[in-house]
Amino acid sequence: MTPYRVLIVDNHVLVRAGFRALLQSLDNMEVLAEASNGREALQLVERYRPDLLLMDIAMPEMNGIETTARITKEFPAVRVIMLSMHADQEYVHRALQAGAMGYVLKDGDLNELELAIRAVLNGDSYLSPAIAQQISNSDRPMAGDDVPPPRKLTARQREILQLIAEGKSTKEIASLLFISAKTVETHRAQLMERLNIHDVPGLVRYAIRTGSVILEE
Repeated sequence: MTPYRVLIVDNHVLVRAGFRALLQSLDNMEVLAEASNGREALQLVERYRPDLLLMDIAMPEMNGIETTARITKEFPAVRVIMLSMHADQEYVHRALQAGAMGYVLKDGDLNELELAIRAVLNGDSYLSPAIAQQISNSDRPMAGDDVPPPRKLTARQREILQLIAEGKSTKEIASLLFISAKTVETHRAQLMERLNIHDVPGLVRYAIRTGSVILEE
C-alpha cells in the first residue's frame, strides 16, 4: 500500500522531532519534510504535494491559520490538522474556516493524534474532545465578532500585517517578501486606511485581537 505523505510544520525543532518519531511509528506514513514557518510550508507543499500537513498554529512570519487558508485554496487535495496549545473557540473557528479538517491540542496524548490523522485521511473531521465539548456547551457567539475579520484583507495585506506586528522593519519585510520598501509602505498605508487605524501600535493590537498574530503560550 502506498504510504500517506506528510509534512510537519512547527517552529520548534524538538516538537517537529517528536511528531516525526510518532509518524514513523505508524503504518503507511512517510514524513516528506519539515518546515519552521508558513512560508516554508507553502514552498514544500508546492514541491511535494503531500496528503497531509500537521500544522502549528502559532508561527513567525506566517501563522498556521493564514498558511492553511492559502494551502487549502491552492491545493484543495491537501488535508490539514491544526496543532495548538490554544483551546479558545475563536482560534478553532478560524482554523476550520481556513480549511483545516482537524484541530488537536498539543497537550493531548499520542493516541489522540493518531485518531485525528486516521480520521482526516479518511475524509472526516476531528476536534480534540475538550474542544468539541466546549463548543457543544457554548451558547454565545464567537469572540471577536465586533472586530473586522482579517479575511477581508488581501492575502498580501494579512502577510504584511503579521510581519509588522512581529516588529519587522520596512526593510526586513521588503527583504522577506522580495518586494521594494516603497511597496511595503504602500501596503501599510492601505492597511491603515482599510482598518481605520492610523499608527503601528494600533495595527499590532488589531493583529493580536483578530488572530493574525497568534501568541505562543
